[in-house]
Amino acid sequence: MAKKLLLKYKFDLETINQVVHCIGCHRFKRGEAPQSEEAKILFDADKLDAIGATGIGRAFLFAGEIGSKLHNDKNIDIYKTEEYSKEDTAYREFALKLIKIKNKLFTKEGKRMANERHRFMLNFFHRLNKELNGDL
Repeated sequence: MAKKLLLKYKFDLETINQVVHCIGCHRFKRGEAPQSEEAKILFDADKLDAIGATGIGRAFLFAGEIGSKLHNDKNIDIYKTEEYSKEDTAYREFALKLIKIKNKLFTKEGKRMANERHRFMLNFFHRLNKELNGDL
């Protein structure tokens, strides 16, 4: 879609290919890893938006939209639960996905920002677990 649009507005082929590369690999589990600095920046920006306070907020919003609980039952193995089910809580999203993001970034600044956001998530869910367990 981007290529078609950029051709319409007469961008040069090199620019078009660079833009298409950035878009195509910003979620590289579906394709190739980012190669250019621009692609790495876009990838990192996309991932940073998924962690920290914003990521936690989005995880709870999504869990609410699908009718999930506040937290998983202590007796449920979250590794055996299904995505997009009532067991797909914000905590499950954190424990199975968000916790891994900081180690996937490419740029120095992205890694710095991810480390701080990661610490915030660890502290938040540690506190949530303590409160739900009646420890606080």
